[in-house]
Amino acid sequence: MTDRAGTPAEPDPPAAEDAPEKPRRRRHWLRWTALGCSVVVLAAAGVGWWFYRKLDDNITTDTTAADELKKYEKERPPAGTTTALNILVIGSDTRAGAGNRPYGKDEGTQRSDTTILLHLAAGKSSATAVSLPRDLMVTIPSCHRTDGTRTREQFAQFNWAFEFGGTACTIRTVEKLTGIRIDHHMVIDFRGFKKMVDAVDGVEVCLKEPVDDRDAKLKLPAGRQTLHGEQALGFVRARKSIGNGSDTERMDRQQQFLGALVKKVQSDGVLLNPTKLYPVLDAATKAITTDPGLDSLRDLYDLARAMRSIPTKKVQFLTVPRRAYRYDPNRDELVQPAASQLFKQLREDKPVLVTPEPAGTDGKPDGDGTTPPSATPTFTGRNAAEGVCE
Repeated sequence: MTDRAGTPAEPDPPAAEDAPEKPRRRRHWLRWTALGCSVVVLAAAGVGWWFYRKLDDNITTDTTAADELKKYEKERPPAGTTTALNILVIGSDTRAGAGNRPYGKDEGTQRSDTTILLHLAAGKSSATAVSLPRDLMVTIPSCHRTDGTRTREQFAQFNWAFEFGGTACTIRTVEKLTGIRIDHHMVIDFRGFKKMVDAVDGVEVCLKEPVDDRDAKLKLPAGRQTLHGEQALGFVRARKSIGNGSDTERMDRQQQFLGALVKKVQSDGVLLNPTKLYPVLDAATKAITTDPGLDSLRDLYDLARAMRSIPTKKVQFLTVPRRAYRYDPNRDELVQPAASQLFKQLREDKPVLVTPEPAGTDGKPDGDGTTPPSATPTFTGRNAAEGVCE
């Protein structure tokens, strides 16, 4: 085609419908990609929120103890001046509720089968778990019963406090005994303990001899083996069929088991793996009854995160220095001044050391039960880095 002068004309511009499709298709694809990503993000957020709410709703809050403790604020030890935390962990022997009836008749009462004072040092540099013997003779203050009546102050074995007045009475008894203010508490029953062990796929133990204990519902061969829920509960509860049958030896076994549990959780990367973490959190939140200060998933996660940062060798277990009660060999009494020295160190958030070798008689520090002011007190115990089979 030429113009009037005979020179070639400029080509006609392409029609709109003949324009390249590539930019439009690219924009179309980007829009769908953005929409798809938005849907995925919203779905993930929705699922995450559902999991969060489910786990959060699992937790049972004990407001009764908090309300009761407020009435005795003036007699309680003062709050610490550091960020250290003292948590009382109570294992209840209640037979009430699903999963607990096989261990005996529900008579409407419960005692503290196991009680551990967990001290988390400021900065979460260490954790010290002190077992308090159930048969320890202590002064139990006057406490409110669930039926509205009051008990009288009395000198009796420690686990009666839980039967007399529940968690609040136990906390007041521990505070009176140690001078340490309890910041939080957790109560766990038989069923909850079994679920926690199953959530981490069992804990390994070693037995020198086979065990057949009808009372603990435990029958195991000798040797190395992994215990799951029912067997694990029997292992930590057995008293007559393992060792010398003493409650002190049973507490040592409980400490070994808990140390192995902590070690497994940390070494298996449970706290960093969502697929492993969720079953543990689900079991843990269903298992415990706690005070309002620890009754949310965020609170428990912060606590778990703090524990995760503590090296296993800095997670220590020991039993308060004790010996047979002078008037009844079936009961316990504190060894002094060793017990008071231990309580003072924890109260002031100062370090203590534990060693598997006896540091003295009945858990006392070296020598006569005293430690030079410049030295760190050392007690018989173990840490979570030591395996049960070592």
